[in-house]
Amino acid sequence: MVVLNVSEDIEAKIRRLRELGKASVEPEAPKTAKPPVKKPPKKPRPVGSIRERERKRRILIGASIVIIVILIISIGAYIYMENRAAEQLTQAKNKKLAEVNYYFKSGSELMNTTFGKNARDDLIRKIKAAQTVDEVESIDVKAAYQSAWNQYQAYLEEQHRLEMERQLNQTKKEKISQIEAQFSQLLAMPLPDSLKKKVVDSMNSLEEQVMSATSEQQVEAVNADPYLLELWREYYYYIIDTIPTQNVILEKDNVKKIVSKSDAKAVLGGMLDYKELMQYKVYKVEFVDIALVLSRDKINGAFLAPGDEIMIFAKNATNAPFKEIVNEGYVELVLLPTEAGTISVNEAQSQTSSSSTSSSTQYSEQHDTQYTPGDASITNGQAISDIYSNSQTASQSASASYTYNVDLTEILKAIAAGKIQASEDVKEQLRAYGWEIVDLEKESGMLVLDPNTQFLVIVRVPSIFVPNILSNQQYIYIAKVAT
Repeated sequence: MVVLNVSEDIEAKIRRLRELGKASVEPEAPKTAKPPVKKPPKKPRPVGSIRERERKRRILIGASIVIIVILIISIGAYIYMENRAAEQLTQAKNKKLAEVNYYFKSGSELMNTTFGKNARDDLIRKIKAAQTVDEVESIDVKAAYQSAWNQYQAYLEEQHRLEMERQLNQTKKEKISQIEAQFSQLLAMPLPDSLKKKVVDSMNSLEEQVMSATSEQQVEAVNADPYLLELWREYYYYIIDTIPTQNVILEKDNVKKIVSKSDAKAVLGGMLDYKELMQYKVYKVEFVDIALVLSRDKINGAFLAPGDEIMIFAKNATNAPFKEIVNEGYVELVLLPTEAGTISVNEAQSQTSSSSTSSSTQYSEQHDTQYTPGDASITNGQAISDIYSNSQTASQSASASYTYNVDLTEILKAIAAGKIQASEDVKEQLRAYGWEIVDLEKESGMLVLDPNTQFLVIVRVPSIFVPNILSNQQYIYIAKVAT
């Protein structure tokens, strides 16, 4: 540096001046230890000697003054140069600090992070600790800023990666929980071992697909619905095949129907959504007999016979629609009401006898006159006839009538007590009695029994329908299935 070079030159000049001063003065003889000797009195020196000594003294004083002046000048120059170097160093530091403030602006995105704050503080510390301008100039603020920015961006990328990884893991966790919840309903069913293994393998396969996914889109693309649709369908087929009867009961939305096994599989096989398939229930058909007391107008005009296939409907309000509650059933027995249990008979007898006599007399007379004028012919005639008759009649008659009632209930009691002769014949006649009434109604076209007459109908229906029948007993209608 300039300051160091100047100070070195001044020091060199001072050393040369010192060497010149030493050269002009003779060195004193070295003192040796001698016994004290009484000095003789000084003799007056000659004038030449005094002048020589004065000259030497003046030379030393002049040299000292020159040296002092040179030192003062050198020190002044040194202080000046030092002050100038310090000022240049301060200016360089201030310029570098301004550059730091330019790049590391307060409130910027980078300065809101520890990366920017640490980089700025480190730069400021280096600038303040620098001893020379060159050392200050060697500090690269832009490179430090770029390094801090790159570190910040790398940190953001790492945080983004970690967040994406966290979200992906969370999505995987939720997807696996969803898959397990979907399969749990099927696994809760009484599955055979082969089908249960198939269900578990399918669930594990889907979970492996989820865990191996590298993005949320791949996780969401894993769909368990096709697997569940096929597995639920296979489970329903298994239930249908294990039912020993030819028909099964399918129930959906509280509507139950008896269908054949093939029809049931066709219905379930047509489902395209396993959630819709799960709404069905399959039951075994078990028939039970149930007695219903219904008015005649609710049992198809009472024209029912044992063995007839029927359907049962319900209508619980005047304007309410009819609801089918049994789609297949059979008539076991129809009992006639008490109104048909009493027979009223009117009988009458009569006898008549009669006799008669008669006589008659007849008299007749006739006269004819004919004229022929020209070509014309005129005839004039007269006839007279008289009849006389006489008759006599006599008659005699006699009649008798009576009325009686026959109570069929009492007849049945008497048959059961063994009080009627030929009871087997009577029972056979009674068996056909009721149906002969309705047969006569159909043949004659005349209504014998009142439509509101109560009948006791015993029907055979699947047991699954009994709750619906009993809860709608007052609103039931029976329809005969046409064959």
